[in-house]
Amino acid sequence: MPELPEVETIRLGLAKRILGVPIKDVEVRKAKIIRGQAKKLVAALRGQKFLSISRRGKLLIFAFSSQGKSAPHSSQSDVGFSYMLVHLKMTGQLIYQKGKTLIAGGHSWPSLQDPLPNKYSHFIMDFADGGRLFFNDMRQFGYIELADAKRLAQALDVFGPEPLEPDFTFEVFNQMLGKRTIAIKAALLNQSVLAGVGNIYADESLFLAGIKPTRRVNSLTKAEKKALFKAIPVILKRAITYGGTTFSDYRDVEGQKGNFTRLLKVYGRGGQVCVKCKITKLIKAVVAGRGTVWCTFCQH
Repeated sequence: MPELPEVETIRLGLAKRILGVPIKDVEVRKAKIIRGQAKKLVAALRGQKFLSISRRGKLLIFAFSSQGKSAPHSSQSDVGFSYMLVHLKMTGQLIYQKGKTLIAGGHSWPSLQDPLPNKYSHFIMDFADGGRLFFNDMRQFGYIELADAKRLAQALDVFGPEPLEPDFTFEVFNQMLGKRTIAIKAALLNQSVLAGVGNIYADESLFLAGIKPTRRVNSLTKAEKKALFKAIPVILKRAITYGGTTFSDYRDVEGQKGNFTRLLKVYGRGGQVCVKCKITKLIKAVVAGRGTVWCTFCQH
């Protein structure tokens, strides 16, 4: 599943290519992935131009307006704006194609070598400059939704604080964690507690903070919480800088392989020797329903 760094990389890359370019046509091949009426979405998008692409957690927000105004980046939007919400969920892909250029972001499968459109291409957008944007989804958990300002506010209301925003303070983080009795890994995966962190970066953040993923939230000391609070943005910013994490033939929207993989300390390294202590084999177990890796020596 693409996490915050991968979705942010997608957002930045698409913004360079499709903003201000008229949408020539829209085709929905699988109505299931459209929340609401597919015909209404198609009619609303044809002839429009995207004015901005923003993100909240793992949710992409494409803003457009028939009035040609600039789109705000917060949930406090003017009534006249309209939005297309896109969530890739587990297996969604956004693939942009123009001429011989083929760039993508999201899940690594199906392969970019598969012809486009293919049987997983459920939504296709054609731009006036010849560019095409495909939404592929093998398991069809992802979705596209047309939203007005009120619906956008509702969609954003379910998210917890954004770890890369200036208002993400320790006080906010501590309050969101509360005195929960669940494992800290489970709390980090809860999007109402913290927006955008998934399995990969939860493991990496906990390793950097020296905290065992199975620790109960209410067992953490203030110092440990502060260490985790500092670690999360560090890991996310580093992942964005390096284009996200690569699996198989994943590409970001710049056509580059995400290369954060070589910097992973624990995720995907179960059974290997810890890169920090260099003596302990990393443990792999299921925590909060997800495969989780940690070092029993470095994390307590």
